[in-house]
Amino acid sequence: MGEALDFEEVRGILKETSRMLQAMTLRQEESDRQAKEAEKEWQAMRAETDRLRREREQAMKKMSEEIDRLSKNVGGLNRSMGELMEVLIGGRVWERFAAYPYNFTRIRPQVEIIDDKKRVRSDIDLLLLNDEWAMAVEVKRVLDAKDVDHHRSRMDLITRYPPDAARGKRLLGALACGVVDSPEVYDYAHSAGFFVLELSGESVVLVDPPADFSPKEWRTPGQETDAGA
Repeated sequence: MGEALDFEEVRGILKETSRMLQAMTLRQEESDRQAKEAEKEWQAMRAETDRLRREREQAMKKMSEEIDRLSKNVGGLNRSMGELMEVLIGGRVWERFAAYPYNFTRIRPQVEIIDDKKRVRSDIDLLLLNDEWAMAVEVKRVLDAKDVDHHRSRMDLITRYPPDAARGKRLLGALACGVVDSPEVYDYAHSAGFFVLELSGESVVLVDPPADFSPKEWRTPGQETDAGA
């Protein structure tokens, strides 16, 4: 057996143990305090996040309502693509080119562009036709410069993979829309060699091109006419 502890030694051990327990209690209390502060900060951050989310949702709702309001005041903007197509066809869009020597007699909607591997690469919203000419018309609710670029790429696809109806014909391009993103889009489309059609109420209007406008002609397989400028 070890030596027995005297009273002072026992007292010292108990005192040290009490000090250690007090220190541990203080550290636990500090840890609890920090945890409570962290929780309060988290709750404040969450409340702020919720407030910002509500404000964003309200702003988006207001913006959506404003767009809806404006769209009702702009001819064609609030139409669906199907309605735009119906107006163009019902408005006898081919007659808008009476001043030009095209004399379109047929129209085909949603003509697919299919490559050599039978994959659908794109489509033509409206294809105006006669025995000599074909015109690919892209329809947009709101026309911007990117749409002009996309249609130019589509025209290149048509020349590579022409639908049977367009094969061997002199190919032209046009863009039809409810409204344009900015007035400069007219100039950009015309500079690309495209005609521009615009919906005005229930009618279809061919936008007057500049005096030096020259519609671009694309070459299709079986058609030997040189492409225009």
